[in-house]
Amino acid sequence: MGHGPIIEAIDVCKTYRSRSVVVEALKGVTLSVARGEMVAIMGPSGSGKTTLLNCISGLDGVDQGEVSIDNQPLQGMSDDALSEYRAKSMGFVFQAFNLLPVLSARENVELPLVLAGVKSGTARTRAMEKLEQVGLVDWADHMPNELSGGQIQRVAIARALANDPAIVWADEPTGNLDSDNTNQVMDLLCDLNETHGQTFVLVTHTQEVGGRAHRIVNMRDGLIEGESIREIQV
Repeated sequence: MGHGPIIEAIDVCKTYRSRSVVVEALKGVTLSVARGEMVAIMGPSGSGKTTLLNCISGLDGVDQGEVSIDNQPLQGMSDDALSEYRAKSMGFVFQAFNLLPVLSARENVELPLVLAGVKSGTARTRAMEKLEQVGLVDWADHMPNELSGGQIQRVAIARALANDPAIVWADEPTGNLDSDNTNQVMDLLCDLNETHGQTFVLVTHTQEVGGRAHRIVNMRDGLIEGESIREIQV
């Protein structure tokens, strides 16, 4: 892991209002993530895990507090600048996969590159490189409905890695997978983290996933109630 934090959140608050319902999702959360670290955010349903990920990744704004990525305060960025920054410097993996069913595996991985203005030939080459990283080169021309759940999630991971992001955000990345595929996906994420030094922030409700991270951040009722660091075998 590199020196210094790549993600810094200070006293972050977020409240959702819907008619007469007010939910304090985050109640003053402070969190720092080191460059190259893999952090798992855990806690019961409604504890604020996903809200925290959305706020510190810039997908959602904050009501109070400060969020900085690589010493860049997100609050001072316009929506367009923030969208461009996310596209070039971040990757996202979701539980629902979110692949486009009308595109092949390769085309799904190419999509963020094309949207970022990468020329088609370069985008295709890079997409194949990412599919090779996740072990799916032979499935590049298959459609999502021709792939297993584990393969679909690996395509989603390849897509998240397309722009070589400094940070990969993953919200329940194994939530729709069985135990065998969960282990395979986590093996892949851990290998990418160790080999390429990318920072991973995972939201998960399962100890099997959280236990693979360098650090577990435990949340409850919109607050961090404790942290634990995994002992790495030497």
